Amino acid sequence: RHPEVLWAQRSDKVYLTISLPDAKDISVKCDPQGLFSFSAMGVQGESFDFSLELFGKIVPEGCKTNVGLRNIICSIMKEEKGWWKRLLKSEEKPAPYIKVDWNKWCDEDDEDPNCKLLNNIF
Repeated sequence: RHPEVLWAQRSDKVYLTISLPDAKDISVKCDPQGLFSFSAMGVQGESFDFSLELFGKIVPEGCKTNVGLRNIICSIMKEEKGWWKRLLKSEEKPAPYIKVDWNKWCDEDDEDPNCKLLNNIF
């Protein structure tokens, strides 16, 4: 089973919002080659886990997780600044549980200061 995963990016980070209310035993792993792994127990004891092969390399020490009541937000630092064409390395259509987080999305040329607010939660 997979929880819904919403993603957004900045030039230096990728944000993943994992919709899993009241999750327990949360484990997040970031591999420098761009492998992101997540696992957790749901409120009814069901196991959720998935791995994503991200578009580019990442900095494991720059990966932070913020656990809220309704979801888990992961901030993943890119090894090189720049805008990724997509979230995943594969050019195939992403799994149906992965969606763009339009509420947090910023365009590459968007210099609006409000677009930077997400950095404040980490």
